[in-house]
Amino acid sequence: MSEAEFSPERKVEAIIFASGEAVSPAQIRQILEEELSVQDIEAAVERLNETYEVSGRAFRIVSIAGGYRFLTDPSLEPVLRKMLAPKIQRRLSQSALEVLAVIAYQQPVTRSEIQQVRGVSPDYAVNKLLERGLIDVRGRADSPGKPLLYGTTREFLDFFNLRSIKDLPKLREIRELVRDEEVQQYLASSGET
Repeated sequence: MSEAEFSPERKVEAIIFASGEAVSPAQIRQILEEELSVQDIEAAVERLNETYEVSGRAFRIVSIAGGYRFLTDPSLEPVLRKMLAPKIQRRLSQSALEVLAVIAYQQPVTRSEIQQVRGVSPDYAVNKLLERGLIDVRGRADSPGKPLLYGTTREFLDFFNLRSIKDLPKLREIRELVRDEEVQQYLASSGET
């Protein structure tokens, strides 16, 4: 079968499937040499998701970080919760998660501002987060010494399955989650409390 014989859905599906991160409509168009419009790509994704739903597939194509990515169907979240919850903890240390949270909610932010919130030096965690591409330098502050300003990256959005930084949970939602009995039981059973 020649490339010209593949349906638009099949081409879009292959590109998204092969990508290790969210792939934008502009990137898909570039790969396909602008064969499809953004509307054609959106329609192809919609048709693919309809096919996945009708056939009972465990995955969907989701819009995240300005692009598309394959993710597990959200209805299967209870099945995967215990497997995935500790994964972030294993990947990122507690201090790195704390620093990342400060940066995500207060960006752009300097190291000294992070230190004020946490009470300890964030240097090691900031360096690890930079290495992993979850944060980047956003410029310099207009304060004495012109310290670097840090903010989250597209990889951060992808890592936490967020469309944009606006999708971060609000403080009220976090408080409700902490009060959730099921979450408390899970944390107690995994030794995280």
